[in-house]
This record gives sequence, C-alpha cells and structure tokens, in this order.
Amino acid sequence: MAEDEAGGPDDDEIRHHMAGSVSWITINRPAVGNAIGPRHRARVIELLTQANAAPAVRAVVITAGGDAFCTGADLRTPLPPLVRDAPEGMPDRPAGATMRSLRGGAQRLIDAVLNCEKPVLAAVNGTAAGIGAHLAFASDLVIAAEEARFIEVFVRRGILPDSGGLWLLPRLVGLQRAKEMVFFGDAVSAREAERLGLVNRVVPADELASTAQAWAQRLAAGPTTAIGLAKSLLNRSFESPWETALRDEAAAVEINKGTRDAAEGIASFRERRAANFTGW
Repeated sequence: MAEDEAGGPDDDEIRHHMAGSVSWITINRPAVGNAIGPRHRARVIELLTQANAAPAVRAVVITAGGDAFCTGADLRTPLPPLVRDAPEGMPDRPAGATMRSLRGGAQRLIDAVLNCEKPVLAAVNGTAAGIGAHLAFASDLVIAAEEARFIEVFVRRGILPDSGGLWLLPRLVGLQRAKEMVFFGDAVSAREAERLGLVNRVVPADELASTAQAWAQRLAAGPTTAIGLAKSLLNRSFESPWETALRDEAAAVEINKGTRDAAEGIASFRERRAANFTGW
C-alpha cells in the first residue's frame, strides 16, 4: 500500500488527507452505506491518535463519501474470534469476552474522538445510524446536510445501544428525548436534530464541504491548547462536583497561561490587532 499524508497505510475505504492544519478523515464505503468493520474502526482510531500527537494538526474533520455518513457496524464483515488461542474445551463465548471486544472496538473509537485534544468536526452528509450516529454525537461540532438523518437503530435489531450512545444522548437532548430515540428507533431529520441540539448547523448538501472547511479552518487558526483544555473540561462538566470543576479549571488555566498563544492573545488585545495563534 502507498503511504498517506499521516504516514500510515493508504486505505481507500478510510481516506485521509491534510488541508493545511486540518486532518480530513473520510469513510469511503458508499456501496454498504459507509458501514464500518473492525479494520475501519482501527484505522480511524489510528488517524485520531496521530492527529492528537502531531503539533501540525490543529483540527480534525470526519466525513464520508456517497449518500450516507455511516449506517453503523458492518455486519457483513466476519468478526474476529472473541478469544484467540482458546484452550481446548473453552466455550465460543466465555464470560467477559463480549465486554472486552466492545471495550477494545466500538467504545474505543468513540473514546478516541472524545479524548482527542484537537477539535473534531463531523460533516454529516447522509444517514448516521448506530455507531455512525454516535460518531457524530461524540464530535465537538456537527454540520449536517439537509438530507442527513440520525437513527438509534439498535432497538430495531433487538439489541442494546453500544459505543457510548447511552452516555452521549442524555447530555445532548435530555433524558426523556434520549429515551424516545432509544426506545422507538425512529429516524430524526437533520432539521429536528438541529432543534434538539444534536447538530450545530444544517446546510444544503452542496454547501456541506465548504462549510465544514470554513469551520475547520477557523478552529485550526485558534489557540489549540486552550480549545483542547476547554474541550476536556466541558466533556467532564456533567460528572464533576463543583469544587472539582473549579480545581480542574484553575489547573487548566495555569497550564494554558504558559503557552505562546496565551501571550499572543493578550498582546494582540493590548495592541489592538488580530491575534496570530500558532497552536502552542
């Protein structure tokens, strides 16, 4: 395989390119509604990990090719065995195997988005269902095409929502709306998702890429460390007691105070000019 711009193997089903300081990750499996299997999850996690560690990356965009964003897990792809090198006589599904598989797979993907120190923008071009919906909900900002739909599809298959959905949804739409989405599994239109707070903006399909690019460039031109610290505090805000939140805030301010961007921001204010942030 060729090398992509992140230094990893170029995978046509998970495409990657850099546009300035923005890392673009594109799910490119339109024939199967951009459903993702273990290999695709692993590649997205790898790209997010690389973005997190690279000073040159200051924002990430996740989008997809074709008419869907991600219709969920690819059930057509054979799953790897739950247990490798199993001793003779061990059952196919020993206690804890499913939990370990979930922790190392779907949950790890959502965790990689939430804990990426760079802002992550989802540009949702079509249906986002199951883990695809959760991939969007975990992102820091969401722009959706008018044709996009969001579906908590799990109940239709008789299974429990996974990949962090039961944690994400109540924080975004409240408990009662989350239960409605999970219990019925109805499709939520882009406009309704915007009204509920699942989506930041809805735009015509032909404006999705340009709008995502404009937002990503604004994020990439911002004070990267300050944005990353703010993201971390916001993501923990529902769980942190008041005193803990204040202590964490003070520690984050202390860390950010030593950055070049903080000094530049104060200098630009005093000198009445636009700030020129470098990301460190």
